[in-house]
Amino acid sequence: MVVAGLRAFDADNHYYETLDAFTRHIEPEFARRCMQWAQVDGRTRLLVGGKVNRFLPNPTFSALAKPGALEQYFRGEVGGPVVKLFGELAPPRPEYQNRDARLRVMDELGLDGAFFFPTLGVGMERALKDDLPAARAAFRAFNRWLDEDWGFAYQNKIFAAPYVSLSDPAAAVTELRWALDRGARILVMRAGPVLTEQGLKSPADRMFDEFWALANESGVVCAYHGGDDVYAELIGWWSESDETEAFRMTPLRALLSATGVADTFAALLAQGTLRRHPNLRFAAIETGSDWVTPLFKRLKKSFVQNPAAWAEDPRETFRRQVWVSPFHENDLDELKTLIGADRILLGSDWPHVEGLADPLAFTKDLESAGYTDAEIQLVMHDNAQALIGA
Repeated sequence: MVVAGLRAFDADNHYYETLDAFTRHIEPEFARRCMQWAQVDGRTRLLVGGKVNRFLPNPTFSALAKPGALEQYFRGEVGGPVVKLFGELAPPRPEYQNRDARLRVMDELGLDGAFFFPTLGVGMERALKDDLPAARAAFRAFNRWLDEDWGFAYQNKIFAAPYVSLSDPAAAVTELRWALDRGARILVMRAGPVLTEQGLKSPADRMFDEFWALANESGVVCAYHGGDDVYAELIGWWSESDETEAFRMTPLRALLSATGVADTFAALLAQGTLRRHPNLRFAAIETGSDWVTPLFKRLKKSFVQNPAAWAEDPRETFRRQVWVSPFHENDLDELKTLIGADRILLGSDWPHVEGLADPLAFTKDLESAGYTDAEIQLVMHDNAQALIGA
């Protein structure tokens, strides 16, 4: 429902992938090494690299909860077994998998445009960590499905982000060039160290400079979206399973402090990527914003203690080149103080259960945090629109 005539530009929308998202365009030699569907104990299960994958409880998306069903849970206002909070499940609505149906619903929701990210896809790179060529092939296939079914800038309203793995720098450059030729304005990657054939590497390693140079020159937005990243491996150090399953989180997993997105930006700053490529523009999506404050404290301390290592205060570099989409339950006033209202993005996560059923309802959170009408306009609409160049 449109609030007082306000329109929004949402930096975090999702589609639910069709069954052939990873298989329609898979190169035949990789078909058995990537994603397959199989009947296991009477259920359709996803096999990734020949193993049952549990990243999502129902990756077929045959039965789904309503958008925003878990909003109060993620605000910390209700508890209990998550499965009991889903409510009634229903088959996927047309707008979850059809772009023209989605455009109609976007208009009803008051959205002038949105960035679109995977649902299943954000957990698949790690699922193929033992076969990096297969992982790259899987996402080549996925990106071609995405281009066909959603488009990278459909009607200048739906901006679907192709997924780029940096595991092979040359292949990443090739894939980015292809995506740019197809009109991509935003790409999505996973945060954290990059798993390569030579082992784990910082994303700021010089081996990736050709990729970052192309992103810098093209103006494409580089989004880090929450998902199943390398940091999940750390969970195993604490006698917990390191297999990520959506909606299943032990207390310890929720309490451990390792934050891949903060360390990613720390590396990009400290190891010079943002200095070497000053036109790079990053967006942190569905990672919340609680990580920004401790990162800024560390950046300030480093700049004071070792100013010769920095061309400028790294917090200023961050403010210039990074946009952040907070969770609705985060400290929005503190975030504004740190990075400014002009670097904050609405991210409703629609139609996911953990997001907002009504994206425009985020205005209430902004008002409660003391944002002015002009600042609300920036966060709800203008920042994302300007960032994507719509």
